[in-house]
Amino acid sequence: MIPKNEIIERATQASLQTHVIEKDYVLGWLLAGIHQHPALRDHWVFKGGTCLKKCYFETYRFSEDLDFTLRDPSHIDVDFLLATFAQIAEWIYERSGIEIPPDRMKFEVYTNPRGLESCQGRVYYKGPATYSGKRSMPRIKLDLSADELVVEDPVTIPVRHDYSDCPEDGMSIQSYSYAEVFAEKIRALKERTRPRDLYDVIILYRRPESREVADDVKSVLTKKCEFKSITFPSLVDLDEHKEICAAGWDEQLSHQLQALPPFDSYWNELATFFSWLDNPKSALFGQLPAIPAESEGEANTVTLAAGSPHFSTLEHVRFAAVNRLCVELDYRKESGQRLPYVIEPYSLKATREGNLLLYGVKLPAGEIRGFRTDRIIGATVTRRSFAPRYSVDFIPEGPVRLSARQLTSTSVVAVQRTPRSADPRL
Repeated sequence: MIPKNEIIERATQASLQTHVIEKDYVLGWLLAGIHQHPALRDHWVFKGGTCLKKCYFETYRFSEDLDFTLRDPSHIDVDFLLATFAQIAEWIYERSGIEIPPDRMKFEVYTNPRGLESCQGRVYYKGPATYSGKRSMPRIKLDLSADELVVEDPVTIPVRHDYSDCPEDGMSIQSYSYAEVFAEKIRALKERTRPRDLYDVIILYRRPESREVADDVKSVLTKKCEFKSITFPSLVDLDEHKEICAAGWDEQLSHQLQALPPFDSYWNELATFFSWLDNPKSALFGQLPAIPAESEGEANTVTLAAGSPHFSTLEHVRFAAVNRLCVELDYRKESGQRLPYVIEPYSLKATREGNLLLYGVKLPAGEIRGFRTDRIIGATVTRRSFAPRYSVDFIPEGPVRLSARQLTSTSVVAVQRTPRSADPRL
């Protein structure tokens, strides 16, 4: 098992509680265990918020539950699930040391609102940072349904597991395509309007690769709404739920994010989102110019490799950029003087001299400024949101998978991974 300190260090870097990072660690191994099991590999399709975090986006909210669509309805069976997950638990323990006691597994089959059987499961675990005293063991919830419409062909996708015990050949899972995950989140937003659904939909909408699959998202969503016998989502559908959604914003999201964006910064973007959804080809939405560089000496936008110098500090900046939050820099000027700067972060650019510049708009003056990353002493994410003046190119690695027909191309610049031998912690 990985050392407890590895979990604590990652929690400190991400400004999150230790148990959140530990659960993320266990989730990776549980997904690997499900995918290696011959009875489940081709029949369980991963979806939901945890799918976005573990398979599609690097800088994203941490999630807690596992949602699957089962393509074999006979798997909705308590005895089958208990026996299968006991085998998975043994496999995981042999490879990671994570304890998942079979006698603490619980699966409950129930009749869903459509009159068909679904299942909710709970598996308890003891990981590297789990307190071994009187407190109950932490758990992971599984939501299993067998009557969902899967429109696009599922994709086998890598699972992000940035921990020192990641197998050399990585981890994988069968999941919804990018377009289907997006469409499913929009449908969920219409039907229940939870804070997490609002956050997910707006984050998905802001991503540049979403423009490439906009028509696919609308097509998949239309079929899912028809299958559920509900109308196509609109802003009017959500208005009556605004107060309840706002009231749960902090409670549902604050423990999953290193800094919580203001509720209004997400809710107020819904009007633009629905306009885009109504007309995905419109050039009026999401088309912003790149932030100008100070000279021609800068190359294209780049991203840092995990384990690179200043990576931890710039991860805070990247989180702020993705979530449209201003960041306060503790910056050392060439003279040695340390000054605080509050900026809107936009991109990283490399100079011909080999320096890496963080480009942003300095507030309150509104001036474009490049900051050498080797002079950034610290970065603090604020809760002050901003409306982008330029394209936010400080985009994290996916690995992005688009629709089943568009798996090979994206406009996102990928993070170059550091070889495992270069940094044993990653």
